[in-house]
Amino acid sequence: MKALPAGSRDADAVKSRERRSLNQINVVTDSDDGGSVFETQLEPHFAVACLHPDDLPAAAPGRFTLVDVNLRDAARVSGLKQWLERRPDDSHVVFGVNRQRPVESVQAYAVGATDVICKPIDPRMIIWKFSTGADAFGGDGEPPFEMCENLSTTMKALQNIFSAAFLNEPPDLRLVDTASGMLVERIEEVGLARWLNVMRMHHSQTYQHSLIVTSVAVSFGKHLGFSNVDKKRLASAGLLHDIGKARIPLEILEKPAALDEAEMETIRTHPLLGYEALKEVDDLHPEMLDMVVHHHEYLDGSGYPHGISGAEVSDLNRTITIADIFGALIERRAYKKPMPGPEAYAILEDMGAKLDQDLVREFRPIAENVA
Repeated sequence: MKALPAGSRDADAVKSRERRSLNQINVVTDSDDGGSVFETQLEPHFAVACLHPDDLPAAAPGRFTLVDVNLRDAARVSGLKQWLERRPDDSHVVFGVNRQRPVESVQAYAVGATDVICKPIDPRMIIWKFSTGADAFGGDGEPPFEMCENLSTTMKALQNIFSAAFLNEPPDLRLVDTASGMLVERIEEVGLARWLNVMRMHHSQTYQHSLIVTSVAVSFGKHLGFSNVDKKRLASAGLLHDIGKARIPLEILEKPAALDEAEMETIRTHPLLGYEALKEVDDLHPEMLDMVVHHHEYLDGSGYPHGISGAEVSDLNRTITIADIFGALIERRAYKKPMPGPEAYAILEDMGAKLDQDLVREFRPIAENVA
């Protein structure tokens, strides 16, 4: 792919900063480093304002607040509570709490938390906590009103999937099923092109990719004449397929630049990490587990992690793999613009025996309608 002109890269960088400013996080912390660690780790995705509790009277609460303070300091907690009472109605306030002191969670909610996160705070958890609902989408304006409920449900499902894998807990499959049904219904109503325009606004590369792959897979299933049940199955597969990325270091997972070979090797471990995250989950259909571990396999045996080939690659994997590759090509990244659908389709064709070319031919109308 051709390198972008310097002017285009500069314009994209400005737009990226503007998108982040719409998703500013106020980090309230009494730590010795003044929140600089959070600022460094979150800056690629959010604009970060670090505040000491003593600074709060002169500052205005925003939509997103992360609180990492000593909850045993009564005077400080009282001032924090008063400050949070001024926050917007639609705001999200996440407190860092000590897992060994359950009373901290109770206290956090009493002070004004809408959610809690266990210390030491991992930046991935912060991103997942604040990446739900329409608020997580930047760009020119907010998502259309009629999409907001579906987006909120879908983002909650994705947050649950990734945070559960990170915490070694099973995902809520009922939430995944509900989100899958809503996605199928909404994509069929508004169309893939309009839905993708919104998905590309998401500030997290990981979430954006999962949303796009799911959308493409559902639209492909509709084109192939799948039943509603099978389209929901494709939606669930799209939401779950990259669950292993929850266990990839954030600096690699959300790197705002192309990955080097060593980083790519780390990323290639995510199918096996996903298998480990889901193998003990009750009520998960075996084909979903197979899809999670094998969605990067190719028919000619050149894929990973197991190098399976031919009939060993299931129909679900053949479909999700096409959606996954296409999704990666058309999504927006900090270092590249989305590739037009026809150009991305040409790459699928050029992959020859790696992919099911009968399915690739059927995929052409989907690709040609993506700008």
